[in-house]
Amino acid sequence: MQLESLPDDVVASIEVRDRWRRASAGGGLEFLVTDIARWTPGSTVRVAFLDGDEQLHADIAGATAQITDACNLNLDFGHDPASGTFRRWTPSDTAYAAEIRVSFDLEGYFSLVGTDSTDRTVGAGGGPVGGNPGQRSLNLGGYAVNRPARWEGTVRHEFLHAIGFHHSHQNMRGTCEEEFRWDDDAGYMPTRDGDGVFVADAAGRRPGIYTYLAGEPNRWPRAKVDHNLRTEDDPDVVAGPFDPQSVMLYRFPSFFYKSAPSSCAPTGDGQNLSAGDQRGLRLLYPHTADELADLQTRADAVLHSIGTGGEGLRGSDGGELAEAYRSRVETLVAAQAAGPR
Repeated sequence: MQLESLPDDVVASIEVRDRWRRASAGGGLEFLVTDIARWTPGSTVRVAFLDGDEQLHADIAGATAQITDACNLNLDFGHDPASGTFRRWTPSDTAYAAEIRVSFDLEGYFSLVGTDSTDRTVGAGGGPVGGNPGQRSLNLGGYAVNRPARWEGTVRHEFLHAIGFHHSHQNMRGTCEEEFRWDDDAGYMPTRDGDGVFVADAAGRRPGIYTYLAGEPNRWPRAKVDHNLRTEDDPDVVAGPFDPQSVMLYRFPSFFYKSAPSSCAPTGDGQNLSAGDQRGLRLLYPHTADELADLQTRADAVLHSIGTGGEGLRGSDGGELAEAYRSRVETLVAAQAAGPR
């Protein structure tokens, strides 16, 4: 089982950026976490494709309709009815062809979260993934050659990341931290199958999550397992109730869990948005003036604090991170002043 994961250099740049946020945000931290990470409610977010054909593009656009039907946000795939084509981007772009830049050519599935897709400090080292115009922000590896079964659920999962959602199994209000079998069964003898995957040994003793994910096809060190699977018990993160039906909850092999059935195991179909997913979308991208009204207060707090935490980080374009966030906050304030759409 191959799990989704961002490249290590991208994760490192996000961690540096987030430390800067905490040091600089002061009383406006909640605004940075919950509002800077999402797109402006009522806005249009452009999507472009690096590769793949028009039928694949059309199918992916169709699969995301469940998302936009549930919230006040538009995803624009640049469809031209006359030619049947969709918007494209290239690695040589110096201006953004789209906020969400989709590819199918890298291994695995992953997406940057929300506005990280246009944060130039993310992946500023120049790799294939990051927040710059010529970098991938969302990847569905292999879809251009052969789509997997239940592909629609994966598309919705990754696009929910792209508009600001995190994994359900890392929700501090859930049970996954205690339910996961992190360590091997006592006495386990490391045993691999022909593909290099760690499996039960001759006595039936099972590998734990750390051992299993150290093997093929993931080859993750312990720190990467912790980053991707451990609970995000972070005071900066605003978490809703744990939702076992969410499309954002991984379907892990049964040996990942201590009990059966596990309270951490998904109960949804993994394909369609749950009622909880839809509620989360409405909270992130509300329609009504009352729901938007507190943006101004939170924005005022962060506008006073951004840039006061020492020298700003520089993106690959040389711009100051503080200036980029100030511009982002001002955009959100303007959207609030304009009212719901």
